[in-house]
Amino acid sequence: MARCDSMNRPPAPEIRILQGTDHSYPDADINVVIDVIRAFTVAHVAFLRGALDILLVHTVEEALALKARDPALLLAGEIKGIGIPGFDLDNSPYRVAQAGLEGRTLVQKTTNGVKATLAALAARHVFVTGYSNAMNTARHVRHLLARNELQTVNVIASHARDDDDLACAEFIRDRILDLHQLRPDDVVERIRRSRPAAKFLVASAGEFEPRDLDFCVRAVPSSFVMQVDPKTAVPSIRRVISIQT
Repeated sequence: MARCDSMNRPPAPEIRILQGTDHSYPDADINVVIDVIRAFTVAHVAFLRGALDILLVHTVEEALALKARDPALLLAGEIKGIGIPGFDLDNSPYRVAQAGLEGRTLVQKTTNGVKATLAALAARHVFVTGYSNAMNTARHVRHLLARNELQTVNVIASHARDDDDLACAEFIRDRILDLHQLRPDDVVERIRRSRPAAKFLVASAGEFEPRDLDFCVRAVPSSFVMQVDPKTAVPSIRRVISIQT
């Protein structure tokens, strides 16, 4: 009987961890794109503050053109970590948390997370996350895999050579598979020790808000995941109620 049960059991999902933004990702049922420091921590904070949706663009020119057509849009983002002239918000989760975002639509352009997401739209489901919503995202993906005929997941660490997104990716894979082999405290320590985190730990960091790092390493319970809709005129992140059972 045990052998029969084993034969009837569905195969375990294939979960691949990938790094970087500059290559084509293999086909998958689900893509999860990670940017801990800071794009998708910013996105999570924005939704917690009441943002309606977030449009994703490749270039500054695209963002400014959208703003010219609809002045109610809020532009948010960075180039090499620094805020962009003409944008309403930079890439600081701390500063975004102070902004009035209820019912607003943001336009986001960033060096890593947004770029990786726009390259990952071919999957049936696309999600974005930082560490702050990683556990909820992993749980949601795990339930999707259990409920549907889905078998492959790319977990994409958008920073190509750094440990912050990789640590989060490994944590998400661990939780999707329900292994619980990785401790959250150890993941947080890896994020804090990563190269992208270093500039937030220097007193004279200038453009870099030191309180951002606390946002990036704090798990914030929420009832939603951040799912990308590739079918809109401009690909957009939307808040979708997560599967809880």
